[in-house]
Amino acid sequence: MNRKKELKMQYKETKIQAGVYQIKNLVNGKVFIGSTMNFKTLNGKKFELVAGSSTNKQLQKEWNEFGKDQFMIEELETLKVKEEPYFDAKRELKKLEEKWLNELSPYGERGYHTEKIK
Repeated sequence: MNRKKELKMQYKETKIQAGVYQIKNLVNGKVFIGSTMNFKTLNGKKFELVAGSSTNKQLQKEWNEFGKDQFMIEELETLKVKEEPYFDAKRELKKLEEKWLNELSPYGERGYHTEKIK
């Protein structure tokens, strides 16, 4: 088998891992919590910040102010996929993200989220 076909097959067999991540400001400790269906897309989040196109204006402002070296992006938890016919990965990922938002409370001085009015 030629190398191109081999790499293509290997790519298709690679499991996609969904989960929750945080972007942490190392200067003031603020965090942004997010979720993704594929952890490999985290480089895209970093690219958004480098390009100045993040939708979170406060995070973008501080990224520009402090510089990329003052931020850390890390995976917090990987979604455990169940082999059930009615398993809804997107719904479960949203629940997992909510769990981390509740646990870390990244609101106000602690983070880049706006608390939802209940």
